[in-house]
Amino acid sequence: METNKHYFYVLKCNDDSYYAGYTNNLERRINMHNQGKGAKYTRGRVPVELIYHETFENQTLAMQAEYQFKQLTRKQKEKWMAKEET
Repeated sequence: METNKHYFYVLKCNDDSYYAGYTNNLERRINMHNQGKGAKYTRGRVPVELIYHETFENQTLAMQAEYQFKQLTRKQKEKWMAKEET
């Protein structure tokens, strides 16, 4: 996977909660989460499943999307992810 791309991603944890993050290597980051080496939030909630991601040309845009997503309610988050699929 190219590291010159930047990703905003959403994981579904085994307790059905969502975790949103940023990375420049999506596959490696998901593996880290599932090995218990990712964010503190996901360590006790593995396995995690990638349910959504967006690709950006720079880190700033990806991190802005992550921030905006984290400000939403769960219902709004689900709507965000559904609108991007259509």
